[in-house]
Amino acid sequence: MEAIYVVFLLLIIYLIVANKSSNSSKLAQLEAQILELQRLIKQNINTPGPTAEAPKPAADTAVKPPAKPAEVQPPKPVVPPTVVESDIKPQPFPSEIVEQQKQVITTPISDAHRPARPLPPLPPPRKPAEPQLSFFERHPDLEKFIGENLINKIGIAILVLAIGFFVKYAIDNNWVGPAGRVGIGVLCGGILIGVAHRLRKSYAAFSSVLVGGGLAVLYFTITLAYHQFHLFNQTASFIILIVITIFAVVLSLLYDRQELGVIALVGGLGSPFMVSSGQANYSALFIYMVILNAGLLVIAYNKSWRILNASAFGLTVIVFAGVVFTLTKPSYGTGLMYASILYLMFFAINIANNLKENKKFIGSDFSILLINTALYFAVGLYLLTEMHYEHYRGLFSALLAIVNLLLSYLMFKNKKVDTNILYLLIGITLTFISLTAPIQLHGHNITLFWAAEAVLLYWLYQKSTIKLMKLTAFTVWCLMVISLLMDLGVIYGQSDVTIAIIANKGFITTLVAAIGTYLLYWLVKKDEVLDLYGIKLPAEIFRFAALVFLFLSGLLEINHQFLNRYPGTALNTLYLMLYVPVFVYMFALVSKKYHFRWALNTGLIAAAIVVYTLSTPDFFDLQYSILLQHKLSSAHFAAHWIGAVFIGLLFFELTQIAQKYFTSGMQKAAGWVLAGFIVLFLSLEVSLASNLMFYSATNTIEHIRTVYIKTGLPILWGLLSFALMMLGMRHKARTLRIISLTLFSVTLLKLFLFDIQNIPPAGKIAAFFCLGILLLIISFMYQKVKKIIVEDEVKEKE
Repeated sequence: MEAIYVVFLLLIIYLIVANKSSNSSKLAQLEAQILELQRLIKQNINTPGPTAEAPKPAADTAVKPPAKPAEVQPPKPVVPPTVVESDIKPQPFPSEIVEQQKQVITTPISDAHRPARPLPPLPPPRKPAEPQLSFFERHPDLEKFIGENLINKIGIAILVLAIGFFVKYAIDNNWVGPAGRVGIGVLCGGILIGVAHRLRKSYAAFSSVLVGGGLAVLYFTITLAYHQFHLFNQTASFIILIVITIFAVVLSLLYDRQELGVIALVGGLGSPFMVSSGQANYSALFIYMVILNAGLLVIAYNKSWRILNASAFGLTVIVFAGVVFTLTKPSYGTGLMYASILYLMFFAINIANNLKENKKFIGSDFSILLINTALYFAVGLYLLTEMHYEHYRGLFSALLAIVNLLLSYLMFKNKKVDTNILYLLIGITLTFISLTAPIQLHGHNITLFWAAEAVLLYWLYQKSTIKLMKLTAFTVWCLMVISLLMDLGVIYGQSDVTIAIIANKGFITTLVAAIGTYLLYWLVKKDEVLDLYGIKLPAEIFRFAALVFLFLSGLLEINHQFLNRYPGTALNTLYLMLYVPVFVYMFALVSKKYHFRWALNTGLIAAAIVVYTLSTPDFFDLQYSILLQHKLSSAHFAAHWIGAVFIGLLFFELTQIAQKYFTSGMQKAAGWVLAGFIVLFLSLEVSLASNLMFYSATNTIEHIRTVYIKTGLPILWGLLSFALMMLGMRHKARTLRIISLTLFSVTLLKLFLFDIQNIPPAGKIAAFFCLGILLLIISFMYQKVKKIIVEDEVKEKE
């Protein structure tokens, strides 16, 4: 036992010796980390801020100790500037807190002088009371508006009134004569302008108001000199007013103040009325307005004064509108000419500075341009109507579209122009092109125009990539559809109206609409979809619409022509039921080449078969008209047999589609539906044929029909059952065999329950003989192809 203790002790000694170097290195590492931690703590105490945590030593990482650990020098305390006791002002804090704050400021913190507990928090400083602000101090902009703008305008108005009262007082007391009175007015106006010119650099806003007052005095003085004192004749007075206007324009440019430009504009437009003698001189007035706005165009090119532009436009519209409604017939052409000139001038005025400075157009610019165009268009239509030139209104709309197109092209050449103005002009162009049709054309011509325009606009969109054209093309196409429906209602709405066959506006318009819509589909197909600002329309919509229009072109034409030429008969139905299957079959052939969707073909073929079957009662009525009443020739009924042949071809096309595209479940259902319609179709057609074949004076249609129902139908259904069985065995189609057996069962039930009574002996023999033979043949075929049937059953189970 003692030996075990000795061995254990020796083992412990060996482990201690073996780990001596590693333990010593770990102790040295720990000592260095403790010294570094002390240094960081002291540094954080002296320097306010967030304290950084010392890194934790990794227990499993061996760090070699340095040969001689570096001595960590404690940081030197940062001594702030000496605080003199007398400089410290007494604070409204407790004395104990003050002393502690002094000690913190004057004595650096060290290990020996570290405070035992944290200092108490300082109370928050008192917020100084906010001074009470006056109303104008709280609203400095309002004060500026009143002091700098409102007061001086009121003051100059009062001053002008004071001058006017003084002059009136002098006149009433005969102090001065007419010339002196005018001279006083001119002198007062000149003094105001002179004072304004002297103050223009230091008080720009105030000086512009004085100039406005001086110009107003000059305008009214010259007006009084002409009307009241007759010192000048009309021409001299008008020239003086023009000189004042030019002077006002020069001052507005010199002072760079648009309010002076507005005053000059008001004075300039008012000058003709200030010196008016009551006699209308429209040419002189229009020429003056053109000259005045030409000067405004020069200002608009150099200055971005939108207020002046809007004021000029509004005042010119008011003046021109007042003149237009007083024009006489000889002056209508003159009014239209000057209206065109002013339209172009205001277009230039509102875009000149933006084009020069390459600025963006804003809402007011677009508004003036649109209003300018709309008012000019309205004035043009009004004057053309008054001149009895209504047939030129469409041409006027087209010319306006061409003008806007040329303007947009000229701007498009300037690569820096704002694209929004291009879109606006293109939109105006497209609008007037679209308006040309309903204004100039009538009825179906509008539809023809819009059909061509929709295709042209979409083609232009693909060349220019301007989305506005795409939207306009779709809008015009929708308008074309609405117009077409209205035209068809007018043209084909009354069957007693006789129109030419084929070569009439109804058929041609519908055909052109179909062609235009298909061309639009061809263009849209390149883009795959018609994207109208997030609303996506597939290109197939236009192809389907073109197909509908093409179908309607023949359908409505045939229906109207036969109703008009053979009233009171069912010939329109007869030929419609020829047209429908022929059209659908031709479309089915074309769709194979141009890859129409099979679902569309299926729907059209099924619709044609159903419509044809439902129209069969009309064929029986038509037979009565042909055989009994002799109203029509039996040659017309040949159209029915041709239609029946095409219905048979449609049945064949439908079975091919079902075999190629339908699933197995759908094929079974389609087999039952097709078999039912084929049986019904052949039953009706054989009945019609038997009526035509066996009708005579002694053999009535009722007798023929009775024999057919009791004898002919069982034989026909038996033959159809046999044919279905043959097809089912040849193509290993169990569904057809079941349909065949079902039809046999129905035929036997019908024969034994209903037809055996009151049937002629010959009919009984024929019916039973045929059915017996058919049943024996079917039984023999079943025995022969038993192996095939068994294999089919095994496959179905698997």
